[in-house]
Amino acid sequence: MNILYADFGMGVAGDMFAGALLELAPDRDAALGRLNALGVPGVEFSAERVSRCGIAATRLSVKVHGEEEGHCRGHHRHACGARSLEDVLAVVDGLSADECVKESVEAVYRSIAAAESRAHGKPVGEIHFHEVGAMDAIADIAAVSELMRLLRPDEVVASPIHVGSGTVKCEHGELPVPAPATAFLLEGIPSYSDGTVRGELCTPTGAALARRFVTRFAPQPVMRISAVGHGAGSRDFPCANILRIFSGAADGFSGAVANISKLEFEVDDMTGEEIAFAAERIFAAGAKDVSLSPVFMKKGRPGTRFTVVCRPEDCGAAVRSAFAETTTLGVRECGCVRHELARREEDVALPDGGSVRRKVASRPGREDSKFEADDIAAIARRDGISFFEARRLASVSKNSKRRRHGRKQHDET
Repeated sequence: MNILYADFGMGVAGDMFAGALLELAPDRDAALGRLNALGVPGVEFSAERVSRCGIAATRLSVKVHGEEEGHCRGHHRHACGARSLEDVLAVVDGLSADECVKESVEAVYRSIAAAESRAHGKPVGEIHFHEVGAMDAIADIAAVSELMRLLRPDEVVASPIHVGSGTVKCEHGELPVPAPATAFLLEGIPSYSDGTVRGELCTPTGAALARRFVTRFAPQPVMRISAVGHGAGSRDFPCANILRIFSGAADGFSGAVANISKLEFEVDDMTGEEIAFAAERIFAAGAKDVSLSPVFMKKGRPGTRFTVVCRPEDCGAAVRSAFAETTTLGVRECGCVRHELARREEDVALPDGGSVRRKVASRPGREDSKFEADDIAAIARRDGISFFEARRLASVSKNSKRRRHGRKQHDET
């Protein structure tokens, strides 16, 4: 399983993303030639080795009609003119690229247009691109899309995105970081600003590219690294302005690491029936697991500890449910990471024409499988046989059909 892990600790911009991917290409000269063959009007790509705080990195630069990118724009890439979404899509349609590349470029621009529409309160058809409508920005997006096609990763994992701090000057004036459109593009994506860097680290183009290509945001998974790409940003900061991408393979098994939230609280004045009902309600609120354990509380009173595991975005609903359905006066929350096995679900056809679900987990060196207990129980009730006999009948069936290839780890905890 080929994995790319992107370190967005210094943000993400199109040229940095493309520079890091270019370093990962097996034949960089051929890859650069492929970028120039895309046919972005008036654009010529070139790559140079630069140093950022002593770290060597690739700076992918773009010349538009012979002029260096940013020459006719201010420091923050102001465009010489503005383009509508229709204008941009016409350029994309004329590229000499595979359809999957054109589809990615179009999807990135449509997401930017939707964000700009929300930021300015105008219909998408009235949105005109300035910075992101410049031909060099189109080139950056096309370059990332083409390099992703060449590298063909099975999964792209990324760190939370550092957005920077302060303000940024753009066509509409001086705006807070992240700029309004960038903030909309980052919805649902882990991001942060710790105040250590003044300036815009995450551009609208960078945010849209991350949204398009990153499979999930999580700590670096267990992987055997084969190469590291460094893409250089255009500005100098006290810390190295680079985007790192690690390329490698899953180390022995296709596992993953996911961010989760764990909630805990105790009660000592609820009946068993009330506790069972409360656990059911917390499950319904979005919890992935609710476990109960006996504890001794102050004054030696026996009680019950609730341990709730949920996705961070479901934490609020689970807490509200805990307060509504139990007598607790406080809920403790902590963030954790969970190491997960790759999983898939199969349908096993039975001789009578029915089917039963079977869950398969990929462990190092082997696969484990287990029938869905609810399905086995339904067969046992239907046929008036024991659970054990129903499971034995399902086990002897040789005809299975894979229904899902696996779970998206960022949707499951």
